[in-house]
Amino acid sequence: MPKKKKKIKNKKLIKKTKIKPFKKREKIDGPAKKSGSYSTDEKIEIKKVKKQPSEKRQYNIKDFVVYPKHGVGKILAVEKSTIGQIEIQFYKIFIEKEKLTLSVPINQQNNLRPISTINQINKCVSILKSKPKIKRTMWSRRAQEYDQKINSGKIYELAEVVKDLNKNTNIIADQSYSERQLFEKAYERLKSEFEAVLKVKPEDVQKKMDKALGRTQNIEELK
Repeated sequence: MPKKKKKIKNKKLIKKTKIKPFKKREKIDGPAKKSGSYSTDEKIEIKKVKKQPSEKRQYNIKDFVVYPKHGVGKILAVEKSTIGQIEIQFYKIFIEKEKLTLSVPINQQNNLRPISTINQINKCVSILKSKPKIKRTMWSRRAQEYDQKINSGKIYELAEVVKDLNKNTNIIADQSYSERQLFEKAYERLKSEFEAVLKVKPEDVQKKMDKALGRTQNIEELK
């Protein structure tokens, strides 16, 4: 009986390890055949891009835009430059708060957004008036989340950071150094966009924001 079983196993192994005959590849001589195959010696012509593809959105000189990592900037000029036989157009943007000039290619406009509307500013004011959301997670994790929101370029997220880190006072002892830094960064970014949209003096914007945050009343009580 054991001998018969071994024979059956061997038959199965033979079936499994059976090698299928392979087909010979056809040689390609001369130009490519009608089937659509090409010879290895034939070179494919690559056409060089002469002009840079651009997006539909176009900004004009003196327009205010928001660059997520730096905040509100003003377009000073639209310039052209040739790099590797490709003509590139780019915006020269001046970030006043950081005294920084950026060159942003027109075909990379996804890094930019137009400044907010009056309705969006009003919604930000209502966010500043709402109660802060304080999470019980570690500060290092919260700080990272706040920093991501600040650099997202989204105005509502920026307003949320200002609201959550607001202590209703200017006393430095009430905040840690890192909290103070993040609050001031978010506050100044939001303030600069308020100024660009509302077209009022920085002092008036600060009063509007501090009133929404409840800071004005608290400061007057301390005097």
